[in-house]
Order: sequence, then structure tokens, then C-alpha cells
Amino acid sequence: MILLLEIGSFIPSIGEKEGASVENRRILIVEDERDIASLLELHLSDANFDVTHAADGNTGMELAFSRQWDLIILDIRLPGPDGLTICRALRREMAYVPVLMMTSKSSELDRVLGLELGADDYVTKPFSVTELVARVKAIFRRIESVERRFPGGAEFLHINDLVIDTTGREVKKADEDLSLTAREFDLLLHFARHPGQVFSRAQLLDSVWGYGHEGYEHTVNSHINRLRAKIETDPAHPQLIVTCWGVGYKFDATPTPSTQAVTFSSAGLSNVTHMRRHY
Repeated sequence: MILLLEIGSFIPSIGEKEGASVENRRILIVEDERDIASLLELHLSDANFDVTHAADGNTGMELAFSRQWDLIILDIRLPGPDGLTICRALRREMAYVPVLMMTSKSSELDRVLGLELGADDYVTKPFSVTELVARVKAIFRRIESVERRFPGGAEFLHINDLVIDTTGREVKKADEDLSLTAREFDLLLHFARHPGQVFSRAQLLDSVWGYGHEGYEHTVNSHINRLRAKIETDPAHPQLIVTCWGVGYKFDATPTPSTQAVTFSSAGLSNVTHMRRHY
């Protein structure tokens, strides 16, 4: 069986173990097609990832909330709770765990719904397992690169009433914790580090997702819309992430960096055993 990768790259944060190497990240696969699941398990395990497989939605939901994960790969069509239901529950309780959704090539509605529910990306079947493993490795190398960037402590970026903890990967607005997905955080941080610079959708795919892919620029639109809804005072008239018509987007503010500690609530990152479950 040959699987061809369409799209997929995220930056995990919840479940990261300090000092963890690329090889011992925890990945949960929720997939009912045994052949696909076996291939994914085989290749990811051979790459020294800690892989767990759930063959149905009920088991996947239980495992997703029973421990910390660095990445969750979800099929949309599952027995029991489907992938969209699981993704919705994860986003309610575990904002930072990266989610990759798998869909059939013809299921555009499923892909759109998955992105709107907070999936970081999606792959369409068939896809290349070898390429998928290479991208997963690249994701975790980027995490370690960020961790090494500020070895002396945290850096905070202040934009009006917004505070970004670049190492803790947390965001506050007017002293309220914001629940951002891993991809939303990466997108915000990219904009904040390049104030005033205009980026096309293709450039954002390349810089934030890690590659360019024609035909999937609506992925960028979906994430920007969700991010605006969380950080803008009036999302209908955005003041931070501004649309440059015919070109792309820019961050219309200049952050002020500091190393002053900011207290973030741990509510969104609480122990997974205390999380409510929403089916």
C-alpha cells in the first residue's frame, strides 16, 4: 500500500517533556483501518517514537484524556465517536495538543469542519508514510530549536493588552488566559516576530506549517479567522492581523520584548486525569 501525503505539520506543546529528544515523543493514532494503522505504527516506531494505537472512537477518546501526548493523529470516520467529536473534546480541554486529521480525498466538508474545530492540519488518503515520518521528525526538531533559543529563561512579547510567553507557549489578553491551538500559537508568534511585514498565504504555509502547498491556502484563512476571534477586540474589524487585499496578511503592531515573568493560569493545561469529557 502506498500512502501519499497531502499536508501536515504542527508544533506540539502540551505533553512536551523537558529535555525530550525527537525520538521519544508520544504519538496517539486513532484509526480503524488496520492496514493503515499498522503501517503508521511500524514506521513511527522504527523512528523511535512512542506510538499507541486506538482502533475506535471510544478507545481513542479514553486514551486521549488518559495521558499526555505530543501529537494525536485522528481519522475522521471512526466507529463510536468520530474524529470530529474527539477533536472538539480535545479543544475544549487540551488546547495545546497538536491534532492531525486524516480524511478521504473527496471529503472537503470534513476537512473544513476539522479545521474549524481546531485541528492543526489534515492529511488526505492516500498518503506517503515515509514522508509523514520525515515531517513528524522535522516538527519535533523545530520544537527543540525553539527551546534552545532562550536558554536563560522565558521571553515575553507585549502587544497592547496581549502578552505572549514564547517559551511557555501561553498567551494572555487583558489578564485572561487564551486557549490557542499549537498552530494558532505558531502563527501568532510568527506574525509578532515580523511586525509590519506582509506575508502571502503561500509564505505563511512555508514559514509556519513548514512547507508550501498550492490549493491549501484556505487552511491559512481558517486559522487566521480563528486566531482573530481570540486575540482581536473586534474580530470583524481586526487591528492586529490585518488583511492586505490581493497580497496576504501583516501584523500591524510592534511587540515590546521583556523577560519579566507573567503569571499564567494552569487551568487549560491541568493534569489530564482531571479533564472533563465531552462526547
